[in-house]
Amino acid sequence: MAPQNRMITLNNGVEMPILGFGVFQVPDGQTEQVVTDALAAGYRSIDTAASYGNEQAVGRAIAASGIAREELFITTKLWIQHTGEDTARREFDKSLGNLGLDYLDLYLIHQPLGDYYSSWRAMQKLYGEGLAKAIGVSNFFGDRLVDLIQHNDVTPAVNQVETHPFFQRQADQQLMREHGVQIESWGPFAEGKNDLFTNPTLTAIAAGHGKSVAQVVLRWLIQRDVVVIPKSVRPDRMAENLDIFDFELSDDEMARIGGLETGKSMFFDHRDPAMVKWLGGRRVD
Repeated sequence: MAPQNRMITLNNGVEMPILGFGVFQVPDGQTEQVVTDALAAGYRSIDTAASYGNEQAVGRAIAASGIAREELFITTKLWIQHTGEDTARREFDKSLGNLGLDYLDLYLIHQPLGDYYSSWRAMQKLYGEGLAKAIGVSNFFGDRLVDLIQHNDVTPAVNQVETHPFFQRQADQQLMREHGVQIESWGPFAEGKNDLFTNPTLTAIAAGHGKSVAQVVLRWLIQRDVVVIPKSVRPDRMAENLDIFDFELSDDEMARIGGLETGKSMFFDHRDPAMVKWLGGRRVD
């Protein structure tokens, strides 16, 4: 574990680094080296997914690292086409094999679509068997999250959702907190949309601390107790993104960043029928 990283305790007592590393959109051919560099930089939490097509490369980097398994926190996700009780179990085993691991630290339903209720039943069994130390969801809005919680035995430990200065999810985070679910951010930099890296508010705050805009955004998230998994293919940026534990944003600075809220996604709306159709038709095999 990077010496300064902070741990978040999930609703079942499992500890998760508040700052991890994501590999979404990292090409399979680059992933092994990228994850190797991330582990060398000090990251111990790695987030991938079946739909990313790079689980095997992540697994090779883990195996070659020599880092003790118990020091790592590995997350992957179940894609829509594989929902269903029997299928979910088979796909979990496939992901575990791709990663070369005996267990996962966190297994997520990737999208709130398809027969995810059956998938959740399978995941509850995996959790009970100790094959997944924690289970959770991704991209679930509050209504679907509460419905899943109300009608199942195990409450999701994590809900990984789009969270950044332009789509802050404050009300969603409060709802999750009330139900014991940890919010986790994907897309913390909004992929640079809306001119995030040159935003006057963020650049002014960054200049005041001698930090980059990326570091300010990550610091803003962790001060909100949001788990975050930034991605970079550059070792210098990986190190920079880890270097956020030696400064603190003031209440005024937190409020100024709060003023950047737009209340809408920078990417897609899970409640748009056209987007639901597109996601549901996407195949990852």
